[in-house]
Amino acid sequence: MYSILEHYLSTNHILMIGMIVTFILTFFLLEHPFSFLPSDQGRAFAVNGSLSKGKLRGVGFIFVLCFLISSVLFLPIDVEYVIYAILLFAMMISGYLDDASKTPWNEYKKGLIDLVISVVAVLTYMNFNSTTICFGADEIVIPKALFLILGVILIWVSVNVTNCTDGLCASLCSVTLLAFGVLFAPILQKYAMANFLFLSVLFAYLYFNSSPSSMLMGDAGSRALGFYIAVIALKSTHPFIYILLAAVMIVDGGIGLVKIALKRFLKISILKKTRTPLHDHVRKNLGWSDTQVVVRFLILQTVLAAVAYCLI
Repeated sequence: MYSILEHYLSTNHILMIGMIVTFILTFFLLEHPFSFLPSDQGRAFAVNGSLSKGKLRGVGFIFVLCFLISSVLFLPIDVEYVIYAILLFAMMISGYLDDASKTPWNEYKKGLIDLVISVVAVLTYMNFNSTTICFGADEIVIPKALFLILGVILIWVSVNVTNCTDGLCASLCSVTLLAFGVLFAPILQKYAMANFLFLSVLFAYLYFNSSPSSMLMGDAGSRALGFYIAVIALKSTHPFIYILLAAVMIVDGGIGLVKIALKRFLKISILKKTRTPLHDHVRKNLGWSDTQVVVRFLILQTVLAAVAYCLI
């Protein structure tokens, strides 16, 4: 459809129409969700986890599907993009099946899925792009074997740190996607356009997830978001800037990952008085409300995005 529209409209006009259509489509499907979506069972060990019980879960299935449909309609897609889209769908499905399962999938099962999808994604990137990355004003050529390892680590980290409170996750990811789309638009090109389409589905979701929320994206949404952001970081050729543009999510979710890894594999316990993820700590120990957590974390991430702008 893009090839038809470009004869009559500018790229910006196509993107504008795409964002509006994407938002309306996502809004409609969220207001009339699929009957097979599961209900949340609540989380016994999370702060206010019981409040989620009974809410519709796994609606990431809906907004990722809307994003993919809009990509086909409003973007100049190529083979590389199609492969990423298929992998994004696969990551979303893995999260949805976990959401719908009566017993949560174990970490090793999800880790194996993450590994396979990550390897295919990085190999796809290396097939269509060079392994040259930018670090500040310098360009560095990374050996392919090392690039594969680092790329897989990037995707794995991104997929796992986005698994925070749904509204917080969508809000922080919105800042990250907007920052990548604005800062690296000339490099990302159609991927920058894709970022704005993804923002449209996230805004539609946040309309329903605003407190008191009526639905949750679940792993279907958070895992897909993490994967997508990692791909965008690779395509920007500035993968290290991901550390700044997703810093709040990395700290919020990463502390828990580090604590678990050290405890499980090295029998080392750290930060014993700190709840993880970090947003649970500030709610329980500092008395922050859900709104304060989202707004304050957003402010921090926006400031860090501004710092990233000054560095590139």
